Amino acid sequence: MADNPGNPIITHKYTADPATLVYNDTVYLYAGHDEAPARHNGYVLNEWLIFKSTDLKNWEEHPVPFRVEEFEWAAGSAWAAQTVEKNGKFYWYVTAYHEPTKGFGMGVAVSDSPTGPFKDAIGAPLVTNDMTTDVSINWDDIDPTVFTDDDGQSYIFWGNTSLKWAKLKDNMIELDGDIQYLKLPHFVEAPWVHKKGDWYYLTYSYKFPEKTAYAMSKSITGPWEFKGIINEVAGNCNTNHQAILEYKGKDYFVYHNGSIPTDGGSFRRSVCIDYLYYNPDGTIKKIVMTSEGVEAVK
Repeated sequence: MADNPGNPIITHKYTADPATLVYNDTVYLYAGHDEAPARHNGYVLNEWLIFKSTDLKNWEEHPVPFRVEEFEWAAGSAWAAQTVEKNGKFYWYVTAYHEPTKGFGMGVAVSDSPTGPFKDAIGAPLVTNDMTTDVSINWDDIDPTVFTDDDGQSYIFWGNTSLKWAKLKDNMIELDGDIQYLKLPHFVEAPWVHKKGDWYYLTYSYKFPEKTAYAMSKSITGPWEFKGIINEVAGNCNTNHQAILEYKGKDYFVYHNGSIPTDGGSFRRSVCIDYLYYNPDGTIKKIVMTSEGVEAVK
């Protein structure tokens, strides 16, 4: 059990690309593990990590990480991922390199528990680079985020440079219909979808070095209205990758920066949590990034 007085919330390992899940009054944090050597200029991620907490201060690491080799189709690079629950099953959507299509793809693992063990649910990628040809890069099919609407229909959003979305079948391991494309100002990557009251929110990484911007809609399928920047460049880190967490009556912004004093940086990132506040009209106030972090939840 790690007792952390502030940000970053995890200090014994470098953690990146956070995603959160609330289940049975416990917050589960899923993150990539930055393993790049000090002063290395590039990403080195081979596994995903799981932590859990009931107060957002004390985080227990699950002892069995989930490595990219668990997917036989994957050829390395354990990039951003998210786990969601539906009908008592837990689905972990991941990004990894897919050698046959010479690009990044997205897969899904399944478990009966939020901490696993997980296994590849398909035996193949859910989305591959050759399924989306609107941009001529091999890393545009990354950063999956999944949202289930009030009617039970699930949607997956993803992308780099090009933002894409599709319906998921009820089994959560097949696309249901055509891939759709959504244009938002200066979209880079890291989409995250959540709902608060009657509003749907789509946050994402904006320009480079990355800030976090957002759009709002009255429908999960749009139209989406761009609202602006809510998070500035995160200290000592070129990327911004967020999760929006509602837990025990308060709202939180979960992100990463490069603030660990010993060789932290863009390729050795660390997950942080700060408060998120809404205005009366539903718009989001700008995030105040702090070293103090949030108070313990009781």
